[in-house]
Amino acid sequence: MVEKEIRAPGLLQSLIPIICLIALLALNVLLFGDDTLSGANQIVLLLSATIASIIAISLGHKWKDIRKSIVKSISSAMPSILILLLIGSLAGTWLISGVVPALIYYGLKMINPTIFLFAAVLVSALVSVATGSSWSTIATLGIALLGIGKALGFHEGLVAGAIISGAYFGDKMSPLSDTTNLAPAMAGTDIFTHIRYMIYTTGPSFSLAVIIFLIWGFTIDFADSTTNVENVLVAIDNSFTITPWLFLVPGLLIAIIIMKVPPLPALLAGTLLGVIFALIFQPDIVRQVAGTDGSFWVAGYVGSLKAMFGEIGIQTNEPKINELLSTGGMAGMLNTIWLILTAMVFGGVMERGGMLHSISMAIISRAKSTVGLVSATAGTCLFFNATASDQYMAIVVPGRMFAKVYRERGFKPELLSRTLEDSATVTSVLIPWNTCGATQSGVLGVSTWTYLPYCFFNIVSPIMTIIFAWLNIRIRRYKKDEKIVEFVD
Repeated sequence: MVEKEIRAPGLLQSLIPIICLIALLALNVLLFGDDTLSGANQIVLLLSATIASIIAISLGHKWKDIRKSIVKSISSAMPSILILLLIGSLAGTWLISGVVPALIYYGLKMINPTIFLFAAVLVSALVSVATGSSWSTIATLGIALLGIGKALGFHEGLVAGAIISGAYFGDKMSPLSDTTNLAPAMAGTDIFTHIRYMIYTTGPSFSLAVIIFLIWGFTIDFADSTTNVENVLVAIDNSFTITPWLFLVPGLLIAIIIMKVPPLPALLAGTLLGVIFALIFQPDIVRQVAGTDGSFWVAGYVGSLKAMFGEIGIQTNEPKINELLSTGGMAGMLNTIWLILTAMVFGGVMERGGMLHSISMAIISRAKSTVGLVSATAGTCLFFNATASDQYMAIVVPGRMFAKVYRERGFKPELLSRTLEDSATVTSVLIPWNTCGATQSGVLGVSTWTYLPYCFFNIVSPIMTIIFAWLNIRIRRYKKDEKIVEFVD
C-alpha cells in the first residue's frame, strides 16, 4: 500500500482554524458574557480543533498520528492540571483553618486603602521572587489580597490585575522560576546573564505598573468603605479564632518552596498543614462544614475532605463577607481543567498538521531589521500562547526557531532569552484558554476578560522590549573579534 504524501499547509490554510477560533470566541463573549468558561469556550476549541483536523487529514496526515499528537499535548499539561487540583484543595483547607480569613483580617487592619493596590503589587512581587512561582503566590497570598480588596470596595478585576502584575514580575525575575531557567536554556545563555539583562526592560515595565496602581489608589473615594470594613472585621472575628499563629501555615509553605521542594508535594504539604490548623484552631468551623453530629474526629475527617474536594461556604451574619468565605475545592477547578484539556487538543492538532510551523515561518521571513526580529519573536510567543495554550511551549518552540536566526545576525543569546520572557511568560496569563490564564481565573474566581485590562505589567512588557529594539537601547551584539556561542539543543 502506497503511503500518502504529506504536504505542508499554506499560510491561508494554517490561519483558517485560528480565524474560526477567534470569531467563535468573540461570539461567545457577546452571547455568554463572563460565563464562557462554563462550557462555551471548551466546545469552540473542540470545533476549531475539528476544522484543523480536517485540514491536516486533507494534507495527508493520518488520524492516528493526529491523535498521538493530541495525547502528547495533553500529557504536557498534566503537571499543571495536578497542581490546579491541589490548589483547589489548599484553598479549601486554608479557608476552614482560618488562614485566609486571618490574612484578610490583619490586612484590613494594617493596610491603608489608598495604597492598597500599590502594596498588593509589591507584596505579590516579593513573595513570587522568593518562591519563584506566580501560581503559588496567587493561590495563597493572592486569594487573601483579593478578599481584602473587595472588602475595601475595589473592583475585583483591578485587584486581580495588581496581584497578577506583581506575581508575574517575581516569576520572571526569580532564579527559582522554571520559566526563568527555561528561556536562557533555549536561547543558549546562562540564567544570571539572562536575569541581569532583563532588568533593562523589566525595570521600566514594572515601575510603570507600580506608579499606575499607586496613582489609582489616590483617585478612589473610600468614604463608604469604613463601615463595610468594620462589618467584615466583626463577621470574621465572630466566626473564626483569629491568631498570628495561623501565619505559620503560609510561612512554612513559602519555606518549603524556597527549599526547592517540587510544586506537587509542596502544595500537598500546605493543604495538610491547613487541615491540622483547622482541627486545632477552628473546631466549630470544621463541624459546620462537616454537617454531622458525630464525634469530633469523624467531623474532622468529613469536614477536611469536604473542604478539599467540594464547594463550601462559611455563613456569617454579614452577607457581603459570605462571598469571601467560600471556595470550590478541587471540584471548583474542573471547568478550568476542561478548558485546558480542550485547548491542548487544539494545540496538538495544529502542531501535528504543521500549521503552527507555517505561520511561524511566515512571521520570521518578514523580520529583516532588529525591531522586526524582536517584534516577530514577541508576536510568535504570543501566537503560541494563544494556539498551543501553554507558556512552556511559547518559550521552547520560538526559542528553538529563533536561536539560529539571532546568532546569524550577530545578536547575543540574552537578547533572545529576554524577548522570550518579556512576551511568552507574562502574556500567558492574558489568554483565557491558556493553562496560566485558565488557572489564575479559576483560582481567583475572576474571569480573564475582567482582569486583563488591569494587568499593566503583563501588557507593557512585550511593548517595552519592542521599544528598546526600535530605539536600539541595550541591544547586545557580538564584536568582530568575539567568538559566537553556538546553540546546543
